[in-house]
Amino acid sequence: MAEQQFDYIIVGAGTAGCLLANRLSADPANRVLLIEAGGRDNYHWIHIPVGYLYCINNPRTDWCFKTEPDKGLNGRSLIYPRGKTLGGCSSINGMLYIRGQARDYDGWAEVTGDDAWRWENCLPDFMKHEDHHRLDADGDADAVHRDYHGHGGEWRVEKQRLKWEILDDFATAAVEAGIPRTRDFNRGDNEGVDYFEVNQRDGWRWNAAKAFLRPVCERRSNFTLWHSSQVQRLLFEQEEGGQPRATGVEVERDGSVTRVRAKREVILAAGAIGSPQLLQISGIGPAELLAEHEIPMVRELPGVGENLQDHLQIRSVYRVSGAKTLNTLAASWLGKAAIGMEYLLKRTGPMSMAPSQLCAFTRSSDDYDHPNIEYHVQPLSLEAFGQPLHDYPAITASVCNLNPTSRGSVRIKSRDPAQAPCIAPNYLSTEEDRRVAADSLRVTRRIAAQPAFAKYHSEEVKPGVEYQSDDELARLAGDIGTTIFHPVGTTRMGRADDPGAVVDSHLRVLGVAGLRVVDAGIMPTITSGNTNSPTLMIAEKAAQWILDEK
Repeated sequence: MAEQQFDYIIVGAGTAGCLLANRLSADPANRVLLIEAGGRDNYHWIHIPVGYLYCINNPRTDWCFKTEPDKGLNGRSLIYPRGKTLGGCSSINGMLYIRGQARDYDGWAEVTGDDAWRWENCLPDFMKHEDHHRLDADGDADAVHRDYHGHGGEWRVEKQRLKWEILDDFATAAVEAGIPRTRDFNRGDNEGVDYFEVNQRDGWRWNAAKAFLRPVCERRSNFTLWHSSQVQRLLFEQEEGGQPRATGVEVERDGSVTRVRAKREVILAAGAIGSPQLLQISGIGPAELLAEHEIPMVRELPGVGENLQDHLQIRSVYRVSGAKTLNTLAASWLGKAAIGMEYLLKRTGPMSMAPSQLCAFTRSSDDYDHPNIEYHVQPLSLEAFGQPLHDYPAITASVCNLNPTSRGSVRIKSRDPAQAPCIAPNYLSTEEDRRVAADSLRVTRRIAAQPAFAKYHSEEVKPGVEYQSDDELARLAGDIGTTIFHPVGTTRMGRADDPGAVVDSHLRVLGVAGLRVVDAGIMPTITSGNTNSPTLMIAEKAAQWILDEK
C-alpha cells in the first residue's frame, strides 16, 4: 500500500464537503484531499431541475438505500435517497432554500452550551456564501432584506421560473384559513405562504460542486479530488495518554487499496447515513454493535447512529375541475414537446420545476406557539414517487411535522462498507407525532374548503373524506406518509458529559483527536424546514473553526 500525506482529508464531496474543501484550500499552505465515492456530476439530468426524477433511485447518482419495514408506516419500507456523485444530495435534491427557525439554533446552543450556535451567530454563516437574487443590481430588495441575506457568495438563490394559477389560488385559500403571506421564509420566523426560492442559476440546478469546486477550487495546486473512490475505514494511532488519534483513511481506488495520511485532521462529511456507518466500521460506536461484528473498539460512543430524525410528509391529493395542472399539460406528446421547447428556449416552465413550488408554514393546532408544520404544494399528482401522473387534473398538498419526536437509528449490518446499513427511522412512534399527523390533515382540508379554492370543485382523492377520527387519520398517515429526504442527528453534538453526544460543539469527535464530523448528522434536533441550507451553514462555521485551530 503506497501512502500519501495531506493536511486535511475530507470524506464526502457533498454539500458540506465541497464547501469545506473550498475554504480549507484557500490557504495555499494547506494540502487538502477531497474523497467522493460517486462519480463526477456530468450526468445531464443532474443539471436540468426536473431531472431529480431520473437521479433519485438511480445507482449512477444515488446510494439507493431503503429503510427497514417501519411499524409506524404499517410495515412499509421506503426508498431513502442519498446523493452519490460530486455535489452529493445537492445534485439530486429539491433545490429549496429554507434555513429553518431561529428557535432551532437557539435550541442547539442550549444543548451544547455554546452560544456560537444561536441564530444571531449562525446568520452571518448563512449570508457568507449566499448570492441572493433580491440583492442583484436590478433586484427588489428592501433594507430589511439586506440584513438577512448575502450577495456575491457562491450559493445562488433565485425565484422559481414559473407560476400556476391554481397554486396562486391555493395560497389565497391559505390566507383565508389564517396563514399570513410572506416574502421571505428565511428571517428566523418562517410562518406564512409563498413560492419557494430555489438553488438555481438561470434555470439550471446549482449544486455544491458548481458552487464551491469549479472552477476556483479545482485550479488550486494544493487541492486534490478523488472521485469514484470508496473509503473503507479510518486509521488510528494511540497518543501518549492512550487517546486515539485519527491519522488517515484506507481507500479503494482504481481497483486497489491505498492508505492516505492526514497531518492535521480527517473530516467526515459523508452525511447522516454515511458518517455513522464509517465510524462504526472503524471502531467508534456502541460497544454491543461493534462486538456483534467483531470490530476492535477504538472509542465507545453509544450515540453513533442513534437519534435519527427525518421529516415525514403526508400527501393529500385533490382532483380539480377547470384548472391547468401538469397532469393534463403533460398528458400528450404535443404537451410534452411544448414543455421541452419552452425550457430549451427560455429555461422556464415545468422542466425548470423544483419538486415543490408553493410553500406554507403554519401550526397544526393551537397547542403550538410556533409553526410546526410545512407544506410542499405541487400542481400535479401521482400514486407514489416515480409512478405516472394521474390521468385527471389534480394538485398535491403534502404536509410534514417539522419537529418530530420519533427517533430512529442507523446501524451497520456488516464490516463491509459496500453493504448498506440498517436504516430504521421509526416514524410516528410517539403519540405527539401521530396527533400532529392527524391534525395536519385537518389543516389541509380547512385550506381546501376556503372560498378562493371553491371554483375548482375539488375532491379529496387521497386520503379520502371518509377518514375523520384521530385514529383513522393517524393510521392513514402510516399508509400514505413518505420521507422528504431530510435525515439528520446520527452523530449529534452535545456536551462532554452527554452520554448520547458524538461530537462537541466544534464538531470534534469526543475522545478522538484529529477527527471531526461536519454534516447534517451533527444536528441535535432537526431544523424546522429543508435541511440542505443549514448543512452549508454548519460547514461554513466548521471551516472557520478548523482554520482558527491550525
